[in-house]
Amino acid sequence: MAHVTSTFSAADGDDYELQMGRWSRVLAGSFLEFTGLSDIGQILDAGCGTGALSAEIIRRTKSAEIVGVDISEAYIAHATATTNDPRAAFKNGDLTSLPFSDATFHQVFSQLVLLFVPDSDRAISELIRVTEPGGTVSAATWDTRGGLTFNRFFMDTAAMLDSAAEKLRQRMFTRPLTRPGELANAWEAAGLVDLKIGEVTIRTDFASFDDYWAPFDGEDGAVPAYLRSVTPGMRGQIKEAVRRAYLDGEADGPRSYTATAWVAAGKKPNLD
Repeated sequence: MAHVTSTFSAADGDDYELQMGRWSRVLAGSFLEFTGLSDIGQILDAGCGTGALSAEIIRRTKSAEIVGVDISEAYIAHATATTNDPRAAFKNGDLTSLPFSDATFHQVFSQLVLLFVPDSDRAISELIRVTEPGGTVSAATWDTRGGLTFNRFFMDTAAMLDSAAEKLRQRMFTRPLTRPGELANAWEAAGLVDLKIGEVTIRTDFASFDDYWAPFDGEDGAVPAYLRSVTPGMRGQIKEAVRRAYLDGEADGPRSYTATAWVAAGKKPNLD
């Protein structure tokens, strides 16, 4: 049976790096510091994207072997081309049907992907299945409604101008595992133990409005897909309104916004 594992438009690794990969790289260190990282055995980066978390795991370990898996062949190609370490390997795969045997990995991490998996319960079950007893399973998901400022002000502005943007906002801000307590509840319901639950906040820094807007001209993600669907006139109205929101009455230049992720880690119970 085939499973659709992502509602995120994933076409080009460079586009993704500009849109979200750069923030994944900023988040990765804090994510690993919160959950903990052991330099032991095999580690799975589930939904690795362009390899941001894998690169940080490599930097922080000396002997562990890292396997990154992602549904996007374009992202796997990008991660393979840009990650220069023999301890890392990347392969195409489905998070709801992982191509690994039971109890393969000592640690499993999933950063910023479970919210895009329609059947997140099945994906979480798969993450646990491929973890060895006593191993850890960790995940991070954006607080899309309350903690992703740069995305929030775009969506709020666009929704005032176009009903289709309002519908997109509703979908984006109600994604699974993004609201308070949802990720924690999922980890508890999955039977993981010694839970560690919290949140991590980073800064998303932009050099200018052009730097902020550039990802929306790409092909990856829900917002670029939406902008390609509207008329040139509506796109222009939205861009100008968002530009004013970015400027906030000051000259164009650097801006810094907060971005918060929910984080959960837990151990797979031992068999005895």
